[in-house]
This record gives sequence, C-alpha cells and structure tokens, in this order.
Amino acid sequence: MALVLHAGKTNKNAFKALIAAEYSGVQVKMVENFEMGVSNKTPEFIKMNPLGKVPVLETPEGPVFESNAIARYVARSKVNNPICGSTLIDYGHIEQWIDFAAMEIDANIAKWLYPRLGYGVYLPPSEEAAIAALKRALGALNTHLASNTFLVGHFVTLADIIMTCNLYLGFSQIMTKSFTSEFPHVERYFWTLVNQPKIKKILGEMKQAVSLPPVPSKKPAAQPKETKPKAEPKKEAKKEVEKQAAKAEAAEEEEAPKPKPKNPLDLLPPSKMVLDDWKRLYSNTKTNFREVAIKGFWDMYDPEGYSLWFCDYKYNEENTVSFVTMNKVGGFLQRMDLARKYAFGKMLVIGANPPFKVKGLWLFRGQEIPQFVIDECYDMELYEWKKVDLSDAAQKERVNQMIEDCEPFEGEPLLDAKCFK
Repeated sequence: MALVLHAGKTNKNAFKALIAAEYSGVQVKMVENFEMGVSNKTPEFIKMNPLGKVPVLETPEGPVFESNAIARYVARSKVNNPICGSTLIDYGHIEQWIDFAAMEIDANIAKWLYPRLGYGVYLPPSEEAAIAALKRALGALNTHLASNTFLVGHFVTLADIIMTCNLYLGFSQIMTKSFTSEFPHVERYFWTLVNQPKIKKILGEMKQAVSLPPVPSKKPAAQPKETKPKAEPKKEAKKEVEKQAAKAEAAEEEEAPKPKPKNPLDLLPPSKMVLDDWKRLYSNTKTNFREVAIKGFWDMYDPEGYSLWFCDYKYNEENTVSFVTMNKVGGFLQRMDLARKYAFGKMLVIGANPPFKVKGLWLFRGQEIPQFVIDECYDMELYEWKKVDLSDAAQKERVNQMIEDCEPFEGEPLLDAKCFK
C-alpha cells in the first residue's frame, strides 16, 4: 500500500510531507477529490483522526496525524536519510528547529493572520502581542542565519523543510517586504529555500504579500424591515429579466480574457545588440578569451540600448564563512532568474581570508536598472549600484577584468566567480 496523504492541495502543512518525500525518494500520493469540511467529516476520516483535522497520512501500519509527525514518518521511511541528521547532535538540532518553527514562527504568524481572515475575534492588543513575539523569533532566527546557509549543517534537512513551509504562510499572506526587510538573513534563507528545485516543485512560484489582509468589518446592527407594497406581477417579471440580463453582461465582462501587460523593456526601441548572441559567445569561448570574447562584447555592445552596472555588497563584514558567502551569491543569482531575458551578470567573491568581498558586474536592457527587478528581487537593496562610465578607461578595464575572471582582481585572489546568463 502506498502512502496516501489526506489534505487539500494548497495546505501548507501537507507540503511538509510532500517535500520530505521529494528529498527522500518516497512515494506519497494525495487522496483524490478531497474537500475540506466534507471529506474530513466522514466516519472513515474521523476513525483516522478523531478531531477531523488535516493532514492525515494513511500508511500500511495505520494512520498518522499532525503535520510534523507525518513529515518525520516520511523522512525516516528512508534508512540513514541525511535530511534527518547523521549524528546525535545533528538530530537534536534538527528537532530543536522543528519545535522552534512550530512554537515561535507558525504559532505567531497564525495569531496575527487568522483573526484578519475572520477565523477568530480581531483584537488590536492581541495582534500587537503576536507581532512582537514573531519579531523576537525572527530576530533570533536572523542571528543564527547570519553565519549559516541552512539551519543545521551544510545542506537541506527536515528542519529547513518545516521552517520553510511555516514561513511560506507568512511571506505569502501577511509578512510584506517592509516587515521582512528588518531580517535580511531570514529573507535570504527563505528565498534560497523556496528556489531549491525539489521545494519549488511542490510550492510553485512564490510571491510575497504586498499588503496586509484588511481587518474584518463589524456587521451593522440589523435594521427593521420596511413593508413595501407588492409590485404588479408583470413589473416584477420585467425587473427580474432585466436583472438577469445585467448579471449575464457583467459575467461576460469578467470572463473576457485580459491581455497580458507587456514588460516595459519590450517596448524600448530595437537594439543592435542581440543579448543571446553575446551569451553564446561568452559560453563558447574557451581560449584567447580577451581577444575573442572581450573584443566581441565591445563590438556588439549598444550603449543606447543597454547599460553596465557595478555592484558592491554593503555588508562584507558579515562574510566570514566562505561557503555561506558563496551560497549567498548563488541564491541571489537564482532570484535574478526573472531578468534572464534582459540581463547578463558576473559575481565575484574575493579574498584569501575573511571577511570576503562580493562584487558584481551587470548588463541590463535600457539605461536604468529595470524597476521590476528592484521590486521583485530583495537582494538588490543589499548592494551599492554604480553605473559604468565608459569614458573612464579604468572603469572600462575593470569591466574587462570582471568578464574575464581576471586573477588577482584588484590585488586579491578570487575565491569564486559565478555567471548569470
């Protein structure tokens, strides 16, 4: 018997087990046609979980309920599964962060969010207390992530899976950019995790909340009904026909497909530079790089249709661990994927010893950094951006060196170089 998960397809607690299954090579099947409020009220379901709550995992040995227990069951179905930890201390730390994700993160997000959605009484003092507790928890998490890419060790564990699913509710529903910007390491961690292929397969494309759900309005006191004289049958019938016609017309207007808005960069005048031609030249040049690729770049470059930008990480003093610094840059490039059609970039991690410096060079369509990139990729504000002045020979040579991965760069060895193309 395969493992069968009883839950709705958008339940973030069900996502924990599904992601754990992806990392563990375990087959978990979602029950078909699950309807919340109906399927979980049947005698068969109540027999599996007397409280009628979801998710529930149906196994050959019997049912398991509570989402974290289900995720543990799935992960431990694989013997010596690395996402469960390989040492006693790793196991302890994984369990520690799972409890933290449940008690400090998930619980306080719920106390803030659910009253605004109408699942409880909205009380401003209670909301303030929930926000304060959540900020305290996120502050502690932010401190830990300042020197760690993942919660435990150097790769994704069950703790990361459960923490990401709990943060997912907050980021998608109520934790706006203005709220999360206070916790840059949590932001970096979350966007790195949701862009991991096995996690993204379950969660899909992730968009951060842009505003808070409105506070539920209080229902006005019921007014006494006025007795109106009955309308003549013919007039009533005529009004009903007109009403139905108006509804049909409104429905047609709603159902009419709206044209997808064009990206403003697609509306710019045509450029003589074909970005894909440059990316192919860069990728295919293996020898004589400066004579072939660099020369080819300047032959193709269109200063009217494109612009070049240097970027320097603002918080290099935090870059004390090499692999964390490189993962930070890797996460940035993953999140820049939305600009692939309009950009090319090189990111360098520089230095023989910590703190390591992070610098970059970017080619963007247009004369400014695209606004949609600034809006969608939070990493942009972690860097100082400076437009390249091509009349300055020193800046132009710096562009050449960054494209070429020239070492040493500005007198220091290269620790890592990554390309966005």
